[in-house]
Amino acid sequence: METKILKQLKNRNFYFMVIADMVLFSISLAGAYFIRFDFILPKKIFNQMLGLLIFIVPFKSLVFFWFDLYRGMWRYSSISDMYQLFKATLFSSMAIMTAILFLFRFQGFSRGVFLIDAQMTFILTGGLRILIRLLYGKGYLGSKNKEKSFKKLSSLPLKNVILVGAGDAGEKTLREIKDNPFLSYKVIGFVDDDKTKHGRTIHGVRVLGSIDQLPEIVSRYNVEEILITMPSATGVQMRRVVNICENCKVPYRTLPSLGELIDGRVSVKAFRDVNYSDLLRREPVEIEIESIKGYLKGKTILVTGAGGSIGSELCRQIIRFNPALIVLLDASEYNLYSIQMEFEYRLEFKHYEIILANIRDKWHIEKVIRKYKPEVIIHAAAYKHVPILELHPWMAVFNNILGTKNLLELAVENRVERVIMISTDKAVNPANVMGASKRVCELLVQALEGENGTRMICVRFGNVIGSSGSVVPLFKKQIEEGGPVTVTHPEVRRFFMTIPEACQLILQAGAMGNGGEIFILDMGEPIRILDIAKDLIRLAGKEPDRDIEIKFIGLRPGEKLYEELITQGEGIVRTEHKKIWVLRPNNWFGHKNKESFKKWLYCKIAELEKAAYKCDNETIRKILKEIVPEYNPIRNSN
Repeated sequence: METKILKQLKNRNFYFMVIADMVLFSISLAGAYFIRFDFILPKKIFNQMLGLLIFIVPFKSLVFFWFDLYRGMWRYSSISDMYQLFKATLFSSMAIMTAILFLFRFQGFSRGVFLIDAQMTFILTGGLRILIRLLYGKGYLGSKNKEKSFKKLSSLPLKNVILVGAGDAGEKTLREIKDNPFLSYKVIGFVDDDKTKHGRTIHGVRVLGSIDQLPEIVSRYNVEEILITMPSATGVQMRRVVNICENCKVPYRTLPSLGELIDGRVSVKAFRDVNYSDLLRREPVEIEIESIKGYLKGKTILVTGAGGSIGSELCRQIIRFNPALIVLLDASEYNLYSIQMEFEYRLEFKHYEIILANIRDKWHIEKVIRKYKPEVIIHAAAYKHVPILELHPWMAVFNNILGTKNLLELAVENRVERVIMISTDKAVNPANVMGASKRVCELLVQALEGENGTRMICVRFGNVIGSSGSVVPLFKKQIEEGGPVTVTHPEVRRFFMTIPEACQLILQAGAMGNGGEIFILDMGEPIRILDIAKDLIRLAGKEPDRDIEIKFIGLRPGEKLYEELITQGEGIVRTEHKKIWVLRPNNWFGHKNKESFKKWLYCKIAELEKAAYKCDNETIRKILKEIVPEYNPIRNSN
């Protein structure tokens, strides 16, 4: 408390604020007396006013100080500041009137004076704060070289813009444009589908009509850019808005979704080009902050595959829960360097270590775990590219299966509290080596879970938008090169979610797991890959099959038309979180007990390892089929 007071006393603006308010307190009381007595003050009343000024002005200053009205910057005065000002004015006036009642029983004092004084105090002090905010907003204050700044500003051409969405985000965007003279925008108006808003104004700017009328409004008012201020819009709503914007033939940008605007702040700087995740726009994820904080705060977290799409986003989100240390482990030198630079300069998080290592090297992973002693391991490292692993199945065995086995065994040996393994929808009724290898990893988790008190869970989900190797970056590159965009099959469908959404749910599932569960993320409805290709072509301002050809190349090795999230017969159960389901262990898959199941699984993995060293593809597939009976290899050809 003392240090805060000292900081205020060292601030020269503090003295200006106090003196300005004291002058206004004096004016308010004097004005109240003159108004009450029709501007004719008898000598007795005049002396009474002077006597009160000596006590009331310092008292009000102390009350305003107590209500923190001199700590904020007046240039940013807001409604909450006005509310605080109202409370301070009401408290000080009530205290003064109470004191006069007890001391003088109001004999010789006019009650009207104090009521008028309270009103004038609020109006004058509030008016001063608003005036200063306006002067800063217009640039009359705060610039060291005002003349030069305003000459420069007046010469800048203003760009006519329309805001789509007359809600809170639209209002905040308009306010920022109005308050910042260096933003070269002129807001012509809003469009919104809410008919009750049509013809009404927000900060003097009119709601001109509905979103369907946008092309006509753009043409009539010579609009040069469209800003979509609808962060809570669904994917269907965004598709409609984007289609209408395309017809306007002017550039358009959007605010990110609420899931991306984690801190809730809306800024013109946040506007960006519309991308595919905007069209997908899934319902924002609600997470239980305290439950996640319970197993991450103050802990050492080891993330494998920390430089990948999922691993890096997990690291970004883990930072929010104040871990003691994050150990970033990745086999890719470039990926590790990228996440390190982000931690240093963008996230400004210094409590990390980088480890260039491959999970196949058990001796190296053992050294890392013994040195840093992580309480939580999040295992995101894996080979995931289906067609490549069909050609090199032994690498799926070495990296996915044996690498995971190394990590889990070392977690048990070193009494790690919790292990979260990232799985995939391709592990369900797998048609490829990658999916079958990840299903074996799920079985390993269930075989080792609980040993030495280590809790282990799996989290299973489908594709994420924008991950390395996904269709969206591929399609974007093909569109940039003029096409064709290659789609495997007209009816191929996949589950999709955004990377931030997937990672939030992974961390939430980690808090819910008691051990041995497979958590399944709600992916919504599967999306046709052909529809994604068409949407991306349109986002690039072109027309499918007219400007950019779509070419069907046939399913690749190991690919299915449809993916699934559960195997028939698996006991899926709803959790308390509406976007997370759970599968319980399946009675050791026909074995007598856990030890029997583990012994059998280890024998089969040993056979896989021998076959992998010989690069014996057929034997690898045969043993995978024995471990995962639902594995049904597909041989696709173009």
